Amino acid sequence: MKVSPLTVAMIFAIPGLGSAQSNCGDLTNQTEMNVCAGKAYAKSDAELNKLYKEIEARLKDDTDTTKLLVSAQKAWVAFRDAECNFSSSRVSAGTVYPFVSSSCLDGMTQMRIENLKGYLKCTDGDLDCPVPAAN
Repeated sequence: MKVSPLTVAMIFAIPGLGSAQSNCGDLTNQTEMNVCAGKAYAKSDAELNKLYKEIEARLKDDTDTTKLLVSAQKAWVAFRDAECNFSSSRVSAGTVYPFVSSSCLDGMTQMRIENLKGYLKCTDGDLDCPVPAAN
């Protein structure tokens, strides 16, 4: 199936889909775009999980803060999923849905990755950072 230039322009106008554009280049076949966006999201999700585990490891001796991390992550996942369900709702019955949904999930995950990377850069004495500095 070919995707019209207007459809592509509308897709990239949806908030959070810029990463799909850079990850998937100028693909025009809908199936290829869907697969590409799914792979981009899977890669981002793997990076997110790696960073999350690194933070958990640094918090291993602090059960209270670990509980807060788990709670925050669960809430973030629920928000991410709800936001992407909402943002892709106009195309939920179409063939573009996997692309739009995966692209949203990827974009949101990339933002969370940046948050977690920030926590991993904490220095000793940084009072607004809950993750201990690396030894």
